[in-house]
Amino acid sequence: MKKLKVAFSTLGCRMNHFETSAMEEQFENRGYTLSDFSDVADIYIVNTCTVTNDADRTSRKTLRQAKRKNPDAVVVATGCYAQVSPEQLSQMEEVDLVIGNSHKTAVLEIVEQYINEKREDKVFLDNIFRKSQFETFFISTFYEGARPILKVQEGCNSFCSFCIIPFARGKVRSAPISQIVQQVKVLVDRGFKEIVLTGTQLSQFGYDHREGYLYDLLKELIKIKGLYRIRLSSMGINEIDDRLLGLITSEEKIAPHFHLSLQSGDDNVLKDMKRDYTTFQYEKVVTEIIKRRPETAIGTDIITGFPTEDEKAFENSRRFVESIPFAYMHVFTYSKREGTSATKFGDPVHPQEKKRRTYIMREISKKKSLNFRKRYLGKELEALIIGEKGGEKIGLTGNYIHIKFSSEKPVNSITTVKLTGIGEEREENTGKEIAG
Repeated sequence: MKKLKVAFSTLGCRMNHFETSAMEEQFENRGYTLSDFSDVADIYIVNTCTVTNDADRTSRKTLRQAKRKNPDAVVVATGCYAQVSPEQLSQMEEVDLVIGNSHKTAVLEIVEQYINEKREDKVFLDNIFRKSQFETFFISTFYEGARPILKVQEGCNSFCSFCIIPFARGKVRSAPISQIVQQVKVLVDRGFKEIVLTGTQLSQFGYDHREGYLYDLLKELIKIKGLYRIRLSSMGINEIDDRLLGLITSEEKIAPHFHLSLQSGDDNVLKDMKRDYTTFQYEKVVTEIIKRRPETAIGTDIITGFPTEDEKAFENSRRFVESIPFAYMHVFTYSKREGTSATKFGDPVHPQEKKRRTYIMREISKKKSLNFRKRYLGKELEALIIGEKGGEKIGLTGNYIHIKFSSEKPVNSITTVKLTGIGEEREENTGKEIAG
């Protein structure tokens, strides 16, 4: 029997990439041949994104491209767009199957059933979160160089006014702590030194069960012998209580690198965004982290051009981010998204003004990134070798400084590097390995 070729295309966030990796493994284990999306395949699976209207358009374009490559192929739309707007995708003549996030773990079985039945009609699973509790959850592991990234949580309970993600991902579901501990032990036994924990909103881990929260999970993980470092993905400051704050600022196994999403530095805009904290509260948490662990890299997200962000609000936001010791900022331009409560405000900020504000914030980010790394120029830093490029090793410090240097040590080794040069971009720093 001919081995069917399956090709994947992944759009959007890291979560989608993690889940695509898990689906690829499922298909490969069942005997399918993994193919590049640019090649002719029997099955095309597009893991869609719906975070903006542009993401929707890109998802549709990718689905059409798949059918053009092979008109006889089964074209599958899954992911967030498939979850939020299954009817819209089902109307595309190029799409055969629409499978939302709530059934993403069953994509293989659904595709096989569709092929075996030789269905000629359109099939879509209407599973938007209002009709489904998204009860299925599975840990997935995505490898970024020498670092396994472990998705341990899915969904978000916050419902910020600009965000479609709770509708696309559902409410919080978390993996059992015992299951995560076992998976990390397996990875450590395989020789991995750093584990990255991620989720849709990692700091809401455990909100769905009584096993414990992120604090309890971390307390179990730091007990694992041979585990060098745990790195945490994005967290919300209003979910960092005193226990968690104390742990992440005192435990050496937890990397001093925390991504704390801000979105705006103006209190009125934060209120309209339904962010549930003030700039004072945000600054208080960051100040306490830096006070307890001065080497910490703090990253954040900023949105420019939110409908209620007038010029005064933008200036408040600009001044606030300049006052916070960020190591980097991810800056996004607001895009009106149907289905979110922010649409009631309209979209009054002119596109050119949005572009100007985004440019200003990104220039601030560049300056802050350079200043943060310059603090360590000439200093010796412990780094994990996470890759190799152009004959040089790439090291990553606990506080998220990437360093290129010469070394005979293999990838996944820990070494000491003296930072000798700072580049404009994050990956352009240079160093010299210290013998020992």
